[in-house]
Amino acid sequence: MNHQGTKTPRGTFEEVPESTDRVAHQVVDAAYRVHTTLGPGLLEAVYEVCLAHELTKRGLKVLRQVSLPVVYDGQQLDAGFRIDLLVEHCVIVELKAIESLLPVHKAQVLAYLKLSGHRLGLLINFNVPLIKNGIVRLAL
Repeated sequence: MNHQGTKTPRGTFEEVPESTDRVAHQVVDAAYRVHTTLGPGLLEAVYEVCLAHELTKRGLKVLRQVSLPVVYDGQQLDAGFRIDLLVEHCVIVELKAIESLLPVHKAQVLAYLKLSGHRLGLLINFNVPLIKNGIVRLAL
């Protein structure tokens, strides 16, 4: 899914900021580099460490395993949600190393976007022969 813009409550489309798109492009490029180097078949944690390293080498700020609370009844509650990578405080990256992506994985990223207030997420499955077939862009 490649969403160039996102819907606003009025039904019009609002573009994802260009700066956020640039960060997403860097993440995709770094994922290609990691996948080319390591290939498929490793654990998700390995890809997470290597992708974070690759992005940091590029001068990007990367946070790993960011806790994402749920606000319920006026309270921030820890529901156990963790964002794999948050890049430049604007792009959520959810990593997988599985046979195939399912709708629940896309729903997970969309939920993280909604709960965090961020606009753009990338779902990346490294367990594919060609990484381009493992990258899904999701936007709110």
